[in-house]
Amino acid sequence: MDQKTSERISNIVKFIILLVCGTLLMMPFVWMVSVGFDRTANITMPFPPRLIPETISNFNYGIVFENGRLIKSYINSGIVTTSSVFLQVSASLLAGYAFSKGNFKYKRLLFILVLCTLMIPMEPRLIPLYTLFNSFNLLNTFWPLILPTVINGMLIFLCKQFFDQLPTTLREAAQIDGAGEFRIFFTVYLPLAGPIAATMVILSFIWSWNDFMWPLVVLNNQDLHTVPLYLASFSLENGTSLGGLTMALATVSILPIVVLYLFLQRYIIQSIALSGVKGE
Repeated sequence: MDQKTSERISNIVKFIILLVCGTLLMMPFVWMVSVGFDRTANITMPFPPRLIPETISNFNYGIVFENGRLIKSYINSGIVTTSSVFLQVSASLLAGYAFSKGNFKYKRLLFILVLCTLMIPMEPRLIPLYTLFNSFNLLNTFWPLILPTVINGMLIFLCKQFFDQLPTTLREAAQIDGAGEFRIFFTVYLPLAGPIAATMVILSFIWSWNDFMWPLVVLNNQDLHTVPLYLASFSLENGTSLGGLTMALATVSILPIVVLYLFLQRYIIQSIALSGVKGE
């Protein structure tokens, strides 16, 4: 057997393995969408689970889109997520550039402190954060959901690694032309940061859109509930008695994430490809 044949067989085997794994990962999602189109699932959940409903109906999705509370929760999640993504990505790009190309005292120590924040989960911070925002009378507002997300150690680390791969000679050439640090960042490095920015947008969007525990603690007003809170309350109120509606609601709740990823996947792949390029 020659080398080309062995490589072809190896590629076929890898493709089959990836196809099987991908299919297994997609089955719960396909089942969720399928149950949403099954009107009888509101009476009893189909067992054994089937991927294609016996009678396809858009009844559940029609009710979901006519639900006023869902629309309100979508608006709330949109406000919180958009604000969080913008502030988080902006702060991470600036901090990543500073830690990568900047030259200031205690840079290494500060970067280590930023990385140390990755070891602190959200649970130990709940009470201090709650006490802090309560002292400023900011509970039952969107500020507790937005402000704590501005500084993210993981995104800062990703930005620093990305800017480390870009040539330092670009900065030196701009300095020779008399450009300051902010001008260098906004006119030289930021236009090159599209791939990592897209990656951070999708990560930040997923984290903010799916956040459940912290909004549950700080939001008592149902008019301010985000999509995960509304989905949880709907599930607790109805249990499995309205399984079709619950699955339709769950499907609609993740649509923004799917759409955003489809738009940004090209940049995410480009960011992964650039991760192997080292700048001088």
